[in-house]
Amino acid sequence: MTAPMSELAEFGSQDLSQQVLRTDVAGMPLEWIDYRDAVRLYHTEQVAYTCGTPLFRIYGGTNAVTGLRSRIEVHSIIATHGRTHGIAELRDRYTPPLNNKTLFRRDGDLCLYCGQRFLARDLTRDHVRPLSQGGSDAWQNVVTACRRCNNHKGGRTPEQAGMELIAVPFTPTYAEYIYLKGRRVLADQMEFLLAHIPRSSPLHARLSHSLQSVAGT
Repeated sequence: MTAPMSELAEFGSQDLSQQVLRTDVAGMPLEWIDYRDAVRLYHTEQVAYTCGTPLFRIYGGTNAVTGLRSRIEVHSIIATHGRTHGIAELRDRYTPPLNNKTLFRRDGDLCLYCGQRFLARDLTRDHVRPLSQGGSDAWQNVVTACRRCNNHKGGRTPEQAGMELIAVPFTPTYAEYIYLKGRRVLADQMEFLLAHIPRSSPLHARLSHSLQSVAGT
């Protein structure tokens, strides 16, 4: 069943592409959803509570008895009832799928050899220990590299090529992977996710700095 929607109003400058962060009742991040999926969760009474700021206000039909018009306010973070099987049970042992988009975000769009920031189209996935030397295509053996550095390194290890990594590759936790998948993460969503990211993670320091920058503006 879908909620009847005849009018939608946006709060502030948010547009309809802004994602909503869905969590379980314990507050563990689960996934990003769009406003339509969020409305369905509200309408089917699966939302346990909300956090963050209101993003959208959706108006529905008018009640024939009360004469009141239904209204749903979609917040940036919503917690839903029920258990999410699979990921919920395996979260601590979860290894997220590896793809270039999230890899580049993990490394902050930096080449981990020369330390310069590039657009995604100018970045590549480099295997620290090359596949030809027994390396694996796994998070802990891949880094973001610009085309020039990757070409220079070729099929060698950094030591063999006389190059040095500026950061150690790591496997993101589930909460980190949720952050990396977000298209445009709002400050309140970032703060919420930060609470679930280990302090020892390089992403924790980066997100903390981003939040401080937002607070200072």
